[in-house]
Amino acid sequence: MEEALKTLYQSRFGGQADSVVLLKGDGSARKIFRLSGGGRGVIGIANSDRQENAAFLEFSRHFRKCGLPVPEIYAEDREKGIYLEEDLGDLSLFQLLSERRTPEGIPEDVIRVYRQAVETLPKFQISAGKTLDYSVCYPRAGFDKQSMMWDLNHFKYYFLRLSRIPFNEQALEDDFERLADFLLKADRDFFLYRDFQSRNIMIRGGAPFFIDYQGGRKGALQYDIASLVSDAKADLPFELRRDLLDLYLDAASALARVDRAGFMKYYYGYVYIRILQAMGTYGLRGLHERKSLFLQSIPYAVRNIEFLLRNADLPVSLPALMQVLQRMVGSSHLRQFGAASLTLTVRVHSFSYRDGIPQDESGHGGGFVFDCRALPNPGKYETYSKRTGTDPEVVEFLRKEPAVERFMARARDLVDQSVEDYRKRNFTHLMVAFGCTGGQHRSVYCSELLARHLREKYGVAVEVRHLELEKKQGAPAS
Repeated sequence: MEEALKTLYQSRFGGQADSVVLLKGDGSARKIFRLSGGGRGVIGIANSDRQENAAFLEFSRHFRKCGLPVPEIYAEDREKGIYLEEDLGDLSLFQLLSERRTPEGIPEDVIRVYRQAVETLPKFQISAGKTLDYSVCYPRAGFDKQSMMWDLNHFKYYFLRLSRIPFNEQALEDDFERLADFLLKADRDFFLYRDFQSRNIMIRGGAPFFIDYQGGRKGALQYDIASLVSDAKADLPFELRRDLLDLYLDAASALARVDRAGFMKYYYGYVYIRILQAMGTYGLRGLHERKSLFLQSIPYAVRNIEFLLRNADLPVSLPALMQVLQRMVGSSHLRQFGAASLTLTVRVHSFSYRDGIPQDESGHGGGFVFDCRALPNPGKYETYSKRTGTDPEVVEFLRKEPAVERFMARARDLVDQSVEDYRKRNFTHLMVAFGCTGGQHRSVYCSELLARHLREKYGVAVEVRHLELEKKQGAPAS
């Protein structure tokens, strides 16, 4: 193949390629080379899959005509399965993100490239998609039910089986059918890039260029933006994901009529199916073939599912699938692959026993409920009856009580042990609830005290809610 690429290079540029270097491959069977000679460098591709080659070559030429930033095709020999394309360099958006990210967050220059990529995406899907020749799509012309079922079963057999997550085969298959039927109700008359992720966005001169769209076909708008913002190893902050989604909807609405409510009705369903498709690949390439790069993505994908279970309601009932996902979220085994270091969030709630114990919504059910009713009660005194556990007078009353300090010392020791263990095991949520009779004084004070302790000792993210006070005030507590 190297000699064939050299011959193609000489035929196209009239000079010899002095250097042919095999580059690190992706997850496909393609071989990627960098050829250079006489001051000109190009990328050479050798791929025996002629249909895949045809799709990439035709799409590339079409997108170039539409003014989109994709590699120029210099020469091809389809019989030999080789072609030459523009060299866009070695820096992908994922590499830029990995190199520039700090504990404080993602730098603005990286976010700027993400924003540029998001604003360009609708031009592929809508503008260029209108005149694209879909007859060359590979392996199917549309992201139809068959495509969806392939992806879902890929997840079932290569991830669930290999990770030993138990499931009911028929019940899960029924849910797959329901999910696919639901997603097919979305408008699907657009170009679906299929693998729109940070590794397939190259950076040259500070601007994004796009590659690896050969699996594209007709489909829904939701899939590609879901693919980018839910990319597991990129691990974008959830607030940034929402901002990028809003920016995408603005850009898409400038090119076509987009019903935002209708878009969001199906959006999280497409997030799910994209994550499950990716996890099937992590199972095949990671759990089966033991490739570390793919294993490293598993904890981040599990965290994505955990977030979805807490925050994304689907208007379709999928009980067997949701049960499987809950089991994945509760698996210590899946969270410990690679060198992942996920952020632990401790949710600290105060509550009134009159309304019952609050439910854990994180997926794995870990945590504590502490009963504060054995502690001295400021609420019995008229001076404090209208106050809460955050008011200085109540804080001072409880701070002076030895029983409160003994109680909190034991509670801190128990919670500390779990925090330290959860961080090692890449669990991302721990719930701690303090309850008292009215949910106003003792439980509120203890919650605030523990939250301050955890922030100071571990620097973990802590979310505090005073459930009874929220009901009385009509708004969430800070």
